[in-house]
Amino acid sequence: MGTGGTSTDEVAGERRRLLNVAYRLLGSVTEAEDAVQDAYARWFALPRSRREEILSPGAWLTTVTGRICLDLLGSARARRERYVGAWLPEPLPDRAERDHAGAAGPTGSADPADQIVLDESVAMAFLVVLDSMTPAERVAFVLHDVFRYPFAEIAGVLGRTPAACKQLAASARRRVGAAHAPVPASQADVVRRVKEAWETKDIATLVGLLNPAAVMTADGGGMAGAVPRPVEGGTRIAQYMVAIADKAPGLELLQRSVNGVPGLVARRARVVVTVASFDVSDGRVTRIWAVRNPEKLRPWARQG
Repeated sequence: MGTGGTSTDEVAGERRRLLNVAYRLLGSVTEAEDAVQDAYARWFALPRSRREEILSPGAWLTTVTGRICLDLLGSARARRERYVGAWLPEPLPDRAERDHAGAAGPTGSADPADQIVLDESVAMAFLVVLDSMTPAERVAFVLHDVFRYPFAEIAGVLGRTPAACKQLAASARRRVGAAHAPVPASQADVVRRVKEAWETKDIATLVGLLNPAAVMTADGGGMAGAVPRPVEGGTRIAQYMVAIADKAPGLELLQRSVNGVPGLVARRARVVVTVASFDVSDGRVTRIWAVRNPEKLRPWARQG
């Protein structure tokens, strides 16, 4: 079917899905929004006659968005070399927990972060593993395993054969492993107990809640104080957390959903300064990812 009857509204209606694809591919709301805007610019730059020849505008926009993301992922390594400290994906708040003063309605939010569907494919543990993949692996895996695109279509994004794309997705799947496991039901309780122990500076309780081999990674981006290298070991992490509390009087901790998973938000003078994600296994914290770069905390500006 041609697109002669396809309205601008129908084409614009693809934006939410494209943002969801791009965020999972890039780990950045800002870059995802830019990639989708670029794809739409290319669509509207086509002659009308060419647009009418395209059988599925949605598929065309997905292919173009995927190629733009692939290019961005390819250049990410050079950009990461200039990045100060560890790089982590941008954390996303749960819109239901946010202060909506001045925000658009539920179906018309102007904030791209509000368009992202929070499921297991955006959990921080999952995004961190995605970031360890090659760009081609990430694109093949996200499009096929998360969004169920056929390999024949993914081949058009990657410029490879469907069989090669299938191999890339299989390789990525092996990397994912346990990172795609369901969030344990105990996570909210474990995070709550971490919050309480952190607030009371109870090192012994914190050590008990942390796996002895736990790792904490912080992303300050050179704009906020953050430990430059991962802190390893439950005891060292507990000591570090208490040291932070000692140096930041007036810090307020809130238990909030972070990328759809129970996490913690730290505020100072009602401004969000840190968003922490957790990975919990067998009732203990195995990983903590703390984002402090203010540029990555913009979606949290209205967090209540």
